[in-house]
Amino acid sequence: MAGRRPPRPFYLPAVPAQNLCPRAGLKNTARPGLPLTNDFREVARASSAEAAMEEKATQKAAAEGNPSPELCLRIPGDYAVGSVPTVLYVPDFISQTEQSQLLHHIYQAPAPKWKILKNRRLQNWGGVVHEKGLLPQALPPWLTKITDRICQWTGLFPSAINHVLINEYHPNQGIMPHQDGPAYFPVVAIISLASPVVLDFTPHGKLRELEHTYLQNTQSDELQESNGSYKVEGTKEAGPASSSLLLMPCSLLIFKDQAYTDFLHGIQDNELHNLDKVANISQCPQFKHLSHDYSPGKADSSASSEPSGTFRRTTTRVSLTCRLVLNVHSKLFKF
Repeated sequence: MAGRRPPRPFYLPAVPAQNLCPRAGLKNTARPGLPLTNDFREVARASSAEAAMEEKATQKAAAEGNPSPELCLRIPGDYAVGSVPTVLYVPDFISQTEQSQLLHHIYQAPAPKWKILKNRRLQNWGGVVHEKGLLPQALPPWLTKITDRICQWTGLFPSAINHVLINEYHPNQGIMPHQDGPAYFPVVAIISLASPVVLDFTPHGKLRELEHTYLQNTQSDELQESNGSYKVEGTKEAGPASSSLLLMPCSLLIFKDQAYTDFLHGIQDNELHNLDKVANISQCPQFKHLSHDYSPGKADSSASSEPSGTFRRTTTRVSLTCRLVLNVHSKLFKF
């Protein structure tokens, strides 16, 4: 866009980020444990008028020389959070209208696009990740709209994001601690949709020394769902999380460098998530007083039978894991 300054490099500040105020929670009408296709189609249709108004406002702002609403963000370094180095959390990186549009596109995808795994299902966009690189397939426009914004605002990717995994988690589903594989540029951007979840970062001090113990089994669920991620032997017995983040709907999580190479990240596969070590709790008003049951309209309720400092996941979460594969090949296989 003419007149826009180029994105500033990402430098983590020496002081914690200021508290931020996200938007109100998403009115999620989905019932727990059930497919969300029809629910989110209705949400997307209901938001069409709002989306049109938002688009007109953006065009008007551009004509007047003002930045569009989605670009009114501070520099990336201002969003550093937690004790794990090189991690930033951006609440409301996308609007609720954009969230509804994304969910609409995701659940409009043909059934064969979904891959059913043991503890979740996913969609793979951008091509097939192989040990030699990426056999590419162009991302659809509804995804590049978001990935281009991530690249432009962060300034962390040397070229355009070319691979996106879309994961769907029911309330009792998660992903074991793992590290993303060497096929990717060491920056991960995750957009969260529909429901909050706690993501744990766990240090693995001997990760590099244990390189020879990597279980690079291409038939494992972990590799199937991460397209190049590694399970590390013994990760189920890894120590307690050193830092956790509460990922709210519409938020963006980015981790890189030391957080990428020296830490495992994962989501507990149970309905109850602990908030004791959540580093960004002050940025999540719905949970500021450790509300136990995330449900629009009930977040401030003090009546709960759940243990103190926990919340119960009640709705399905969807995430977009956006990454860059540096080695791109038009022909990986010879027949």
